[in-house]
Amino acid sequence: MCGRFVVANVGSELVGVLRVDVESDDLPAPSYNIAPTDPVAIVLDSAKTDPPTRRLATARWGLVPSWAKDTKIGARAFNARAEELEDKPMFRGALEKRRAVVPASGYYEWKQVGDAKVPHYIHPADDTPLFFAGLYEWWKNPALPDDDPARWTLSFTILTRDSIGRLGSIHDRMPLFMDPDFADAWLDPSTDNVGDVLDAAIDAAPDVAETLDNHVVSKAVGNVRNDSPELIEPVTG
Repeated sequence: MCGRFVVANVGSELVGVLRVDVESDDLPAPSYNIAPTDPVAIVLDSAKTDPPTRRLATARWGLVPSWAKDTKIGARAFNARAEELEDKPMFRGALEKRRAVVPASGYYEWKQVGDAKVPHYIHPADDTPLFFAGLYEWWKNPALPDDDPARWTLSFTILTRDSIGRLGSIHDRMPLFMDPDFADAWLDPSTDNVGDVLDAAIDAAPDVAETLDNHVVSKAVGNVRNDSPELIEPVTG
């Protein structure tokens, strides 16, 4: 799973290779301890233009489907198992038309060691951006009038799959990593063969996983109120 991650840069520094057309004005600041329900910058292709416009937009972490009564459901839907998407009504529609890429600097995972859980920071060895496959939804707040811009909430979930290799020794699940060269096919809302694209993404993720480094970090990361660059520094002992 992926329950905490890091975004140390924002804007074009983070997503330059994804050729974003438009960046939102309200992008969140860098954070070293992003948790579910936090605002996060995601990349999506808007189908309202032809060709689609690639946007870097701020979204709430935790998918809120359009039929939800409120946003509370999103706190439980921050991850989605990639191999089960096509069988889950909550994610099926987003898989068809609303796929996203979630850029990050790295993420945290906790390894069970005896009775303790030890936090690890997992990141690209060369400090280039890491990309997670995701899904997004728009939710309309029925309590607000149509002319209120705040009535719409953009939210997302990060896809996961079985871990492999060194990452498998830390946790049995990992984010569905995405090579930037594959992002165009994943983001394209007009893609018809969604199942094939998903299968290809699942198969390709281990190649990215094998390039990642990891090290033990301070247990301070377990407190969401802590947010500083020191959280990703290695600790020993």
